[in-house]
Amino acid sequence: MKDVIVWQRVEGGLVFIAALAFYGQMTPVLPWWAALLVFFAPDLSFFAYGAGAKSGAWIYNLAHVYALGVGLMALGGLLGLPLLSALGALWLAHSGFDRMLGYGLKAETGFKDTHLGRLGKTG
Repeated sequence: MKDVIVWQRVEGGLVFIAALAFYGQMTPVLPWWAALLVFFAPDLSFFAYGAGAKSGAWIYNLAHVYALGVGLMALGGLLGLPLLSALGALWLAHSGFDRMLGYGLKAETGFKDTHLGRLGKTG
């Protein structure tokens, strides 16, 4: 099982790099400070845990699935809205970054229980 988790973390790193590369090749549509804010915006979903573990996990996971970033990128491309594509790329990069660091999608049992294992677990 540990090998699978390592591969999922590697995959997250590759998604992070690819999404940042996509964003980097775009004509700049955001100042650097706004791009940084957008990159970390998905983590605001953590506050949903104030409503309980079940709804917190659901909202956090919705904000951290790869499909959200990919969907925004695609929609931006289809509609000719580079800002939307940029937001999607940064959102996707954030999700990949989190997975690379071991912060997986959350289980309903609590914030520290993820599909990549328990946060803070040693060994």
